[in-house]
Amino acid sequence: MVETLKKSSWVTGAAREKLAADLKKKYVSGASIRALAEETGRSYGFVHRLLSESGVTLRGRGGNTRGKKAASA
Repeated sequence: MVETLKKSSWVTGAAREKLAADLKKKYVSGASIRALAEETGRSYGFVHRLLSESGVTLRGRGGNTRGKKAASA
């Protein structure tokens, strides 16, 4: 389980690799970056950067898809 980290503390070395692996696993299984940031007590940017560094293909933005109509059969 991902532990809440002190907001201004540096995360380096083995701790950073472990955190990146935990976040990657949760992100791939469907958690949002915002949810992961809240869970760990870190910023959205920190989690985004850590996921990018670990090689995760980030999902596109969600939300309303106005203008795109479903193909009718």
